Amino acid sequence: MTSCNIVLAGVGGQGILLAAEILGAAAVKEGYNVRVSEIHGMAQRGGAVVSHVRIGEKVLSPSVLEGTADVILGLEPIEALRNIKFASKDTIVLVNAEPFEITGAQYPRVEEILKQTRRFTENIILIEAATLAEKAGSVETQNIVMIGALTAEKKLPMKMETLKESVRELVPAKHLDVNMRAFELGCNAIKKKIQRVQAKC
Repeated sequence: MTSCNIVLAGVGGQGILLAAEILGAAAVKEGYNVRVSEIHGMAQRGGAVVSHVRIGEKVLSPSVLEGTADVILGLEPIEALRNIKFASKDTIVLVNAEPFEITGAQYPRVEEILKQTRRFTENIILIEAATLAEKAGSVETQNIVMIGALTAEKKLPMKMETLKESVRELVPAKHLDVNMRAFELGCNAIKKKIQRVQAKC
């Protein structure tokens, strides 16, 4: 593996920075060079937040160049679209299918967002992160649901157990059980999608 370039996009309150920290910590544990950059929009809850994570053997720059992302992890559909410039036709876009809607704001239909996203890549995987997070025990664990889904998609160079270990270390102990359930539910969501595709073949 030369490098793995990940763009995480969402809004304030969704735990983008924690998700990036988990990815970076897991990569360091396995001996990779890691560079993480953070781009904050409005500081208030609901403002855009983007983080770039670059993992590899010789990674120097913290920023992902346009058209070079291996993965776009979109915790919010429209924020994933806003960062689609980093995608190529080979990029995997893992996107939360359930928008973070701001009161009083007009929000485009998710179908229209996905239509625009497909102009750049057909590799789009929808995850009902909010629903799964609620099932885990807290809607605030959507970021961990998405990390679990990304892990199961096998686009990361790190082992699943290493990623779980990073979750255990970085999440407060009182919230650990619910976050580990969220991780597993994210993993299982991808496994079920794979099984459905295989069943159709």
